[in-house]
Parts: sequence; C-alpha cells; structure tokens
Amino acid sequence: MQDDLDQLPEKAAQKKNENKKFFSKLKKRPPKKLDYIMQELHEAEFERTDCLECANCCKTTGPLFTQNDIERIAKHFRMKPSGFIETYLRVDEEGDHVLQEVPCAFLGADNYCSIYDVRPKACREFPHTDRKKFHQISHLTLKNVAICPAAYNIVEAMKERLA
Repeated sequence: MQDDLDQLPEKAAQKKNENKKFFSKLKKRPPKKLDYIMQELHEAEFERTDCLECANCCKTTGPLFTQNDIERIAKHFRMKPSGFIETYLRVDEEGDHVLQEVPCAFLGADNYCSIYDVRPKACREFPHTDRKKFHQISHLTLKNVAICPAAYNIVEAMKERLA
C-alpha cells in the first residue's frame, strides 16, 4: 500500500492534463445518468478499498470545518466551540476553519478516527465521488486523485466507461 501511496502524486500528475480535458468535456455535456454511474463506480471501488489501510487523506490534508461540525465535535468533547477552535483549528487564507496541522489530531496509529461518529461533513463525504451533480466538483476531484487511491481508480474507471 505504501508504494502505491508514494507513487500516487506522480501518477496523478501524469494524468492531470488528460483528466482536465475529460472533466472540461464532462462539464459541458454531462451524461444524463452520470450520478448513477458515479454511484456505481464509487460503490464498486469501495468494495475493494479499505480506507483503514490507507488514511492518506487524514495524514496529508485537512478538512474544512463548518460551524455545525465545530459545534457537534465540541459538544462531543464537552467543550465550548471557541475552546475547540482554539485547541484544534486555525483560519486559512480563505477564511475557513481548518486543522492547525496534519496529520489529523484525531487519527490514531491504527488509522482509526477517534471522532468518527461526529467527524466533519467533509470527512464523511470524502472523496466526494458519489455526490450528486458530480460534474460540478471536478476541481475538487482533480485534487483528490493525487491524495486518494480510490478516487484515482474511480476517475480512471469513469473515463473508460464514458469513453
């Protein structure tokens, strides 16, 4: 698994222009059943992929925390939202709350998330390959293929399927 993760950014970089062209066409003329196709590809990939073997998303990137996320997780810790923010988050260049540092403070050595049941929405939805109106988040998907082996595989399968 580690070899695959080490090679992933390079593989994604090699496919970047190809993927950009593909998503550009997809955005202009999305197939009618794109959301169903994506759901199918997503489910098939995650039958083969165990996130606990990887957790690269938690190790290398941080999610955005919405106000609802902050309140829910602070409540879980029996903290005030302001205390949770002060302890774990910072405001990024775009004014969003993000983790102070990565890897995620809530990721255990066993790749389990200590706040899994109350994790941020961005974590619950990652890698966003089963979202409705998938063609509208191509910019996000282009980033995620360099982070998530499953996202990479889903995009490659999608290109084959829709070619």
